[in-house]
Amino acid sequence: MLYGRGAEQAAIDELLRAAQGRTSGALVLRGEPGIGKTALLEYARGAAEGFTVLRTAGVEAESELPFAALQLLLAPALGGLEALPAPQRSALERALGLAEPAADASTPGSRLLVGLGVLGLLAELAEAGPVLCLVDDVQWCDAASADALFFAARRLAAEGVVLLLAAREGEAQSPDGTSGVAPGLAELRLSGLDDAAAAQLLQHSAPETDSLTRRQLLELAHGNPLALHELPAAERSGSEPLPLAGRLQLAYHGQLSRLPAAAQTMLLVAAAEETGELPTVLAAAERLGAHVEDLQAAEESALVRVEPGETGGRLAFRHPLLRAAALSRAPLAQRLAVHAALAEALADHGTPVRRAWHLAQAATGPDEPVAAELERAAELAARRGGHAGAASAWERASQLSPDPAEATRRLVQAAESATEAGEIERAEALAGRARARRPEEPVLLAHLMFIEGLAQFWRGAHEPAHQLLLDTAELVAASHPGPAARVLLQAYDVARCLDAEAMRTTEHHLAALPLPDDDPLAPTVAYLLDAVASDAPAPASPMPDVPTPDTAADEVKDGRSLPATLARARSAGAIVPIDLIQACAAALTVGQDADALAVTEQVVAEARAAGVLAALPPLLITLAESELFHGRADQAQAHAEEALALATDIRQVQWVAPAHSLLAYLAAQRGDEAACRAALHAASAEARGGASAQVGVPWQQWAEGLLDLGQGRAEEALASLGALVRGPDRGHVSALRAVPDALEAAVRLREGEALAEPLSRFERWAERSRQPWARALVLRCHALLAPEEFAEQLFLDALSLHGGSGRPWEEARTALLYGEWLRRARRKSEARTPLRAAARAFDALGATPWADRARTELDASGAASAEPRTVGPLSGLTPQETQIVRLAAQGLSNRDIAAQLFLSSRTVGYHLYKAYPKLGVASRGELAALV
Repeated sequence: MLYGRGAEQAAIDELLRAAQGRTSGALVLRGEPGIGKTALLEYARGAAEGFTVLRTAGVEAESELPFAALQLLLAPALGGLEALPAPQRSALERALGLAEPAADASTPGSRLLVGLGVLGLLAELAEAGPVLCLVDDVQWCDAASADALFFAARRLAAEGVVLLLAAREGEAQSPDGTSGVAPGLAELRLSGLDDAAAAQLLQHSAPETDSLTRRQLLELAHGNPLALHELPAAERSGSEPLPLAGRLQLAYHGQLSRLPAAAQTMLLVAAAEETGELPTVLAAAERLGAHVEDLQAAEESALVRVEPGETGGRLAFRHPLLRAAALSRAPLAQRLAVHAALAEALADHGTPVRRAWHLAQAATGPDEPVAAELERAAELAARRGGHAGAASAWERASQLSPDPAEATRRLVQAAESATEAGEIERAEALAGRARARRPEEPVLLAHLMFIEGLAQFWRGAHEPAHQLLLDTAELVAASHPGPAARVLLQAYDVARCLDAEAMRTTEHHLAALPLPDDDPLAPTVAYLLDAVASDAPAPASPMPDVPTPDTAADEVKDGRSLPATLARARSAGAIVPIDLIQACAAALTVGQDADALAVTEQVVAEARAAGVLAALPPLLITLAESELFHGRADQAQAHAEEALALATDIRQVQWVAPAHSLLAYLAAQRGDEAACRAALHAASAEARGGASAQVGVPWQQWAEGLLDLGQGRAEEALASLGALVRGPDRGHVSALRAVPDALEAAVRLREGEALAEPLSRFERWAERSRQPWARALVLRCHALLAPEEFAEQLFLDALSLHGGSGRPWEEARTALLYGEWLRRARRKSEARTPLRAAARAFDALGATPWADRARTELDASGAASAEPRTVGPLSGLTPQETQIVRLAAQGLSNRDIAAQLFLSSRTVGYHLYKAYPKLGVASRGELAALV
């Protein structure tokens, strides 16, 4: 029976009830040792009638073994593996040791494929009925298991799965060292029992205690249930007071010391062997003189229990503090002997990773054979996607290496694995330690410098990261230009977070690089350099005509278009999605939006299919920008939200603020002030937290300016937009495109001439882009500034160029301004046509304040009847429903959609079930016609 936990039990009961109705949920129970977390997990297990129950626990000594906790949790569910899509099944099988590891040890994002496999496996298991997953001591789960579990937990929706995680207060943190067990999951903090409940529990556990002792125990326990259970039976000496956890461990010491010596040995072996597998424990204990019958005393004392398992059962301690007590009370010599015995026991039937770690824990000094075993364990862990565990194995192997050169090499590998794991601070520290050893090989030194630079970028230290990456490239430019090019492309990514000067410096380094024409990166570098060479003087002649199809074909033939660049890169050799990020972004910078959209869509699809999830956040942001510029706001919203979720999952903090900033702009376009302000606040919070945020600042300024412009606050709009188009970020893709908005705000304040220089720069940019829509925006700007006798033709020419461009947002903006101009010119009947077109377009885009402005102008024009509101066919859907509906309309199955969007198939079906009534359809066939 639980005392004083009614509210917590009710929360668990509600999760279980919801799961019976196919609604999933996850909850973190957090509190100090002994506060009742494990008891609540046991309560949930007992209350989950009709549920399949899976459970695991983190073990401190096990935290370096990749996927150890996940193996224990999923063992009963492995029969559902065959139902998973191949990439997920393969990743999960490798992680759990059921298949040969991947040949390539560096598989970015592989841990997320494992997480997606966990989600799919739980969903598959839930097809037969609700599922309850219990994870105790999650703070000690290995990082690979924790990543996979948290990824799955954040995506649970409509499967009928409940995930309960118990975490110790003070030690609970995410694998990268940030506070909080699992960001994004609901958390329930457990405090001590109130006085009445504590007194009831003490009466139940120690009814014979006298009143004075009862008062002392209640004061000592502070409502901690485990203390109220264990302290009354503990024999206390006159020692100095200890913290509560120490007192509890001391109480356990007493219980352990009363066991026979052989039983104590048996429990020490069980404590040191994290899996608790009975055959392994017994085999090692035999080597130390203990036998199976020696377990009886420990079982009778309820210190351990034997649980069923696939390998002959496992020993489980009654409480994690008991395991810690068994280890802490043993002298060093005995612990070393136990690890040596376990290594021997695992030689024939254990995993090489576990055996290597036991050998390492038994070592007392440099030992090359043991270091070599750990190196093999590290390689195996990395191929399974357990990069955090691999980093630990490489680091320990370095410590055990007698040869200084080998020690340095292994430390470099540790830094590389920590980078793959997303453990930024750890990677930087390891690389710094390796550099301090002064490696002589330039390539090795450059590799370390690259890791440090990347780590600095990820944590927001842009300037030192940029300089370090430039220095790295210079170190190997002459001897290894290909790797140097990849470093410089990363440096350009960092430069975009700084300023135009940093970008130009990086461009000069790229231009000077002796990169062979047949290098796979040569086309990408050439495209980037061509794209950014845009600071030409103002043209002496008028803007040339829009290119004809023949001209465009010549550009592709010359290899200057982005699709042609991609084709050339692939013909030159293997190329990975991350190599194309800068080229896609550069295409937007020079106005080649259609190319950027087509190629980014293709590269995103390839990255998904290949499981290269680490490249997805920046690619998805570029894709969202491309979609936004094409007027596809709902797709842009969905992809920006996905970029934010993925960047959070894989701890790519440099993309969190940019994703928030893009979402702020989209909210501003809709006129959703609350959502816009919330996103701006989130982006600013990232900046205050030291994360990489500068790359998102131009979008934030544009969002603020557009929000104010849409609400009629011209002065506030010009303050934001003027600073953007004249500031240090004026070359940013959003700053360039914000010039027409800034000019509109300035004209409303009769200050249009103040933006002559930004407008001139925008006109040069539009000329170089050779795009009809860009010329249309220039003409619109000139129409706002032109005398009355010239303005109308400029508006009409702009609208003509807008036609068929597939950019409804800008076309509607031009139509609105033209209609307003006509009404002010007292040509009210003529004004109604462009104003009606603008109102309808804004309705379809969900841009409420702009649609309202068009209707206000229509009313002022004397329109006989109000323009009815029209909405797009998908306007009533959430962004995720919209994304799913669009994919379903393309003919993708629920399973295919789930794989693309990192959801379970049942969740996809749930969203379609909700979307169909909103759309008035009943089948996928009708969706295709509607969308």
